[in-house]
Amino acid sequence: MPNWLVLILITTATCGVVLLLALLRGRRAGTHDDPSETPDVIEYMTMMIGVVYAIMLGLAIAGVWEERGAADEWVRREAQALHEISARAGVFPEEVRDRIREQTENYVVHTVEREWPHMADHGELTDRGSELLVRLRTTVTGHEPATTAESYAYQGMLDKLAAVEEARAARGMSAEPTMPTLVWFGLVLCGAVAVGMVFALQIQRSARELLLAGLFSALITFLLYLIWYFDEPLVRGIGEPTEAFTSLFPDAFPGR
Repeated sequence: MPNWLVLILITTATCGVVLLLALLRGRRAGTHDDPSETPDVIEYMTMMIGVVYAIMLGLAIAGVWEERGAADEWVRREAQALHEISARAGVFPEEVRDRIREQTENYVVHTVEREWPHMADHGELTDRGSELLVRLRTTVTGHEPATTAESYAYQGMLDKLAAVEEARAARGMSAEPTMPTLVWFGLVLCGAVAVGMVFALQIQRSARELLLAGLFSALITFLLYLIWYFDEPLVRGIGEPTEAFTSLFPDAFPGR
């Protein structure tokens, strides 16, 4: 099911429940319910809860958005470092050059076609990916530079291998949800309390009040959905997360 359809269904269901409760409460209260009798302290508490919850939502959105940008940057660095390794191997003897480029391409293909779906399902990297990276490092370090050009390329490739390992480890951490379960519990609970305070203010059944209650509920639902959407940046938060690999290694993905 598309994410936009999920958002529409959840928002519609939430607004429907809130409006239904408001209508049922209005019928039970009848004509004896006077909104002017609402104590001032309830209005102050409602404003305080709204402000605190807005701060919580803002911090949560800022946190997941920052993690999204960081995850995107780590993926770009990993792909760029692998591309540099493949390019620098051009000064090595033909046999070593071809072996390095083949192993680099094998790692990239495995990352895109095997490891990424595994990360989405299990939130962790694959052992096969680690093996391919170790094999690539062994091939690079196993060649003794014979010329000045090879020496410069060799040192640069070692630096890029270290960058790949660092980016890969960061990618593995980004595959897990960003928000702890306790934070999610607080966000959902406070959201329910914020919506519940609408009834504490003795909302009536006029079209204007019902519209405001529905829009308020829809806004909270949308913001919670936004946090959930970016909570796993390598699964949902990036439009095409493997684009950095496929764009730098087009020959490895002829069908894309």
